[in-house]
Amino acid sequence: MIVWLNGTHGAGKTTTAALVQQLLPGARVLDAEKVGEVLMDIKPGLPATDNFQHWEPWRPLVIETARRVLEYAGGTLVMPMTVLVESYWREISDGLTRYGIPIRHFVLHADQETLRHRIQNDRILGPSTFRFAYLEPYFEAAQSWLHDEAEVIDTAHIAPEQAARQIADSVLGF
Repeated sequence: MIVWLNGTHGAGKTTTAALVQQLLPGARVLDAEKVGEVLMDIKPGLPATDNFQHWEPWRPLVIETARRVLEYAGGTLVMPMTVLVESYWREISDGLTRYGIPIRHFVLHADQETLRHRIQNDRILGPSTFRFAYLEPYFEAAQSWLHDEAEVIDTAHIAPEQAARQIADSVLGF
């Protein structure tokens, strides 16, 4: 099974993924961003883009990587990754489904003010114009398709541990 944690920057995906992994027996975290980093390291570089998700190979590579890891190791993959383009989500989720891999899709959500505050005050990454730039596309996706495709966890007023517990309980059927 794949537990996909979606949402924009500052929603708590990375932190929550590590906590969910601890709560689900046999779970591992696979960050699909690492697949994008592999593509970014190709020399000479691939065509210029503002987001590696736009490169056609990224989506099939995410599918194949997840499939192969599950085939090899079994268990559950917790995948923290923002996907805001509906056709990209469909390609990934349909590809995984074709392999018979169940997906539990969660969106970690917070209001704009909370997200802006988290991004501005991030002690590890610091404020980032790249991360701020994804707030509006996130809210557009949330209103048009994203929240209809997933279980939404509002992280604005709960700790990451509480969000992780909600996700784990949902996955485990509690």
